Amino acid sequence: MSTATIPELETVYPESDGKPMADNTVQWEWMVLIVEELREQFAGQEVFVAGDLLWYPVEGQPRISAAPDAMVVFGRPAGDRRSYLQWMEGGLGPQVVFEVLSHSNTEDELDAKLQFYDVHGVEEYYVIDPYDQLVYRYVRRARRLGAIRKVLGFISPRLGIRFEKIDGELRIFSRSGRQFQTRSEQVHDLNEELQTERRRADALAKQKEQLAAKLRELGIDPDSL
Repeated sequence: MSTATIPELETVYPESDGKPMADNTVQWEWMVLIVEELREQFAGQEVFVAGDLLWYPVEGQPRISAAPDAMVVFGRPAGDRRSYLQWMEGGLGPQVVFEVLSHSNTEDELDAKLQFYDVHGVEEYYVIDPYDQLVYRYVRRARRLGAIRKVLGFISPRLGIRFEKIDGELRIFSRSGRQFQTRSEQVHDLNEELQTERRRADALAKQKEQLAAKLRELGIDPDSL
């Protein structure tokens, strides 16, 4: 009697954990701010930056996963991913991850995330609290992620970004010293620059008219010059 061969089932790695990307607009704006600014900072380099993407560190173990609000992988190219399968990425996992707090986060949940990132080799872990305008920092030392107590002026060893608190608001600055800005802040600044240039142009035009009037008083046609 022959025995039928049972086909091996392919492991499925879901592309969604069924959870919302953000609980509110404040959390969402911080997530977008971090991802977009880091993408711009590392544009053209072999650095992969993503937000809310499922990361599977262990092949054949789809239950072992996390979806950081932002993650950075040095040594992997930018581009689209449906999920981040670490064994398909040269074995490289995220070196830096960010989580942005929401009102629904529990202490147990945050402890579990810290443990996950610690176990799976994350070098730097940042927890942004957009409500109290704080950042909690964890950096790998002696093979473990440990909290950094320094409050002001901390610079990420990997990213080179700096965390500051200005007028009571948490701010992040790039390696070049440029402040991370939301799209609305960028549009506002561009509009301010445009208005400044218009005022400068109007002032120059007025000066030109005043000079032309003086030349005419002296009997000189300014158009002939």
